[in-house]
Amino acid sequence: MAILLKTERMLDRFSDGVGALSAILMVPLVANVFYDVVMRYLLNDVSIGMQELEWHLYSAIFLLGIAYTLKADGHVRVDVIHERLDARWRALIDMCGTVIFIWPFCLLIAYFGLEFAQGAYSIGETSGDPGGLPYRWVIKGMIPLSFACVLISSVGFFLRALNEFLGSKGDANNTGPMSANTRENRP
Repeated sequence: MAILLKTERMLDRFSDGVGALSAILMVPLVANVFYDVVMRYLLNDVSIGMQELEWHLYSAIFLLGIAYTLKADGHVRVDVIHERLDARWRALIDMCGTVIFIWPFCLLIAYFGLEFAQGAYSIGETSGDPGGLPYRWVIKGMIPLSFACVLISSVGFFLRALNEFLGSKGDANNTGPMSANTRENRP
């Protein structure tokens, strides 16, 4: 059981890192939006490339944030039923949901997203707008990358639920789906 807890913590650190990267990307996004607003309203100058960069940064933030949100138990679920069950039943539901829904969905999106990005790379796809960004494959590559991150994070989510189901005691400071920090203290 110690190996399960250790693996869970390692995967949680991975999810934390992906979440931190997502948060760090907010800084260039805010700077980009500030620049775009100043240029547009004060200097009457519009940059298509900077506007596209805003969309790309926002997409990367959103896509990378999915993995961290899973680790932090921030995704929407039907809590009316789920929260009334005891911890073992919640853990069982989380494990089944991970295997039945999350893993196939992540594999499907990562697979077809990779084809999508490879297609953009192979034809040298760029923005259709004059002055737009080149290398469209980079942002399209975020799709399979982010869902690979969600897949990795979901293994940690599954292990956390498995540890709860088996009665293993993990880190008291854990903020994952089975912790008292998130379950019992919700508004």
